[in-house]
Amino acid sequence: MVPLVIGITFLSFVIIQLAPGDYLDKLKMNPQISKETLEKLKQAYGLDQPLIVQYLKWLVNALKFDLGYSFSYHTPVWDIIKERIGNTLFLSITSAILAWGLAIPLGIFSALKPSSVIDKFIQLFSFTFMSIPNFFLAFLMLFFAVKTGIFPTGGAISPNYDELSLFGKILDRLWHVSLPAFVLAIGSLAGLVRLVRSTMIESLNAEYTLFAKAKGLPERQIVIKHALKNALNPFITLLGFEIASLLSGAALVEIIVNWPGMGMLMLDAVLSQDLYLVMGGLYIGAIMLIIGNLIADILLAKLDPRVRQREIEGILK
Repeated sequence: MVPLVIGITFLSFVIIQLAPGDYLDKLKMNPQISKETLEKLKQAYGLDQPLIVQYLKWLVNALKFDLGYSFSYHTPVWDIIKERIGNTLFLSITSAILAWGLAIPLGIFSALKPSSVIDKFIQLFSFTFMSIPNFFLAFLMLFFAVKTGIFPTGGAISPNYDELSLFGKILDRLWHVSLPAFVLAIGSLAGLVRLVRSTMIESLNAEYTLFAKAKGLPERQIVIKHALKNALNPFITLLGFEIASLLSGAALVEIIVNWPGMGMLMLDAVLSQDLYLVMGGLYIGAIMLIIGNLIADILLAKLDPRVRQREIEGILK
């Protein structure tokens, strides 16, 4: 995990530095700012040093979660990210729960009734929304929300949020996240349903399932205890990739629907060439993705004893 974080951040740092100009170039157009002031600012931010020296200094501080000072906001980067990261995580987790919570029952039902009218409808839904990009769906839903007023647009809470009860605050946050979460969930759900269906059909036709049927076990027990449990392995493996796609998709959706998360913050940081704010966002995002993949690996090993056995054999060799 550590070499991976270092590799991601180093490549990002180099690519950002390869972009023409920097934040201070914008200040050069201001005649009220002298060259001496610009030089002092360059030294203060460490922009006068070689690229590798800049990166190593940033990395040492980043390991202590000192992510530097934002050029645009004139505030420590970590303080800015703390205000936004919770909203992005809330959006990603909500959409993931919604997508997985619908994909598993829909996929199971479709696999149990292949070629039925409902199965064909579910497949049509899946193919349709797999072909529609998240950002385009976000535009459509935003237009629908503005016209109908069903979904709130912009902001994470209502103006009277502090006056609400605990239950009211929870409902208010869920209501505000409903639009971007729905957009992200639909895109993820379309692919997950097809995967659940195919793996469940394969699992239902496997020898261990046919043997369970021959023993006269109840169909509910066969589906849940035998077929579904063995069909879940690909989903646990997919979990890490789903986290990555949700976070990357969330950035675009946040910008379109004006959700106050990391997406808009990162866009503004890139446009203003706010080096340390961009690096801080990428650093936190990389950590979350790697932790997500680690959780997926642990869950897979916990669920499937064959994975644990292969790991033990690999260690012994």
